[in-house]
Amino acid sequence: MARVDDDILKFIKEHPASSSVAIHEAAGKGSFATTKRAIAELVKTGQLLAEGQTRATRYRISPLNQLFGRIDIDTYFDKEIDEREIQDGFNFGLITDVLRNVDLFTPEEGNILQQLQEEFRDNISHMTTAAYNKEMERLAIDLSWKSSQIEGNTYSLLETERLLKDKETAAGKPKDDATMLLNHKEALNFIIENPDYVIPLTIARVEDIHSILIKGLEVERNIRQRRVGISGTNYKPLDNEHQIREALEDMCRLINRKENVFEKSLFALVLLSYIQAFNDGNKRTARIVSNAILIANQYCPISFRTIDAVEYKKAMLIFYEQNNISVFKEIFIEQFRFAVKTYF
Repeated sequence: MARVDDDILKFIKEHPASSSVAIHEAAGKGSFATTKRAIAELVKTGQLLAEGQTRATRYRISPLNQLFGRIDIDTYFDKEIDEREIQDGFNFGLITDVLRNVDLFTPEEGNILQQLQEEFRDNISHMTTAAYNKEMERLAIDLSWKSSQIEGNTYSLLETERLLKDKETAAGKPKDDATMLLNHKEALNFIIENPDYVIPLTIARVEDIHSILIKGLEVERNIRQRRVGISGTNYKPLDNEHQIREALEDMCRLINRKENVFEKSLFALVLLSYIQAFNDGNKRTARIVSNAILIANQYCPISFRTIDAVEYKKAMLIFYEQNNISVFKEIFIEQFRFAVKTYF
């Protein structure tokens, strides 16, 4: 996207319902005709909405731009929490309206993911059962470690491997850290042994996976009945149990009606985190359910091993605050690529 387009989008986001004249005066480069062409292209590609006709036409940022528009992470987080302009409450229309009819991946991105999936299928077709199970165990250890690390777990990857393989706890580490890791492995084993468990996806089955992940930890089971806050953001999740359940039902319907497996998996990953249905363990549940969808459809699971925990959290915060999935989508694609190339 050219720089002039970025300036136009930024201006309209800050000044919705602007005319082409106002846009040109504030953000145009070159002639008015050049600005008009740039605006027309943004409307054509679905990034702007045009309201009215001729001289009365006014322009607004479209939901698609909010979902996919480029965000510079460094610039975004240069601002402190209270300085960022965000959508601070749950967007009720995001699941039912915006995401219902959207294609998450561009044709190019879809081709990349499908080629990787075909590579995965070809690779495992030449593997013995023993070799495949060994790689799945390696991936499960990496996923358990990284998913727990994102939540502040202090075990190293080597310590995690010793714990999950030999039940050897690390000296000086909190008991809950070991419990969290063991729960991840148990949840993954459950999914591998019951690969169709998330087809179709239901609230009860999400709750079941969450229950495995928080077993032995001081975390309440099932949908929360009190308010929760999220560190690092002013985004406030729903605090009404009935609305939380309704949002989960909308999410399950969305995922079940989608045909693209990658979309299903990514939707689970971001929406379970966004809804925050549980008092704790939401992102852990999201990562396991997302992988369960991949496994259920014979797709390569994702370990997230190489993603920096801070970068993961930043991508999630951008989705919370802006309903923008572009940064997290990049993470998903790169981590799927890593999994195919590394484990199989």
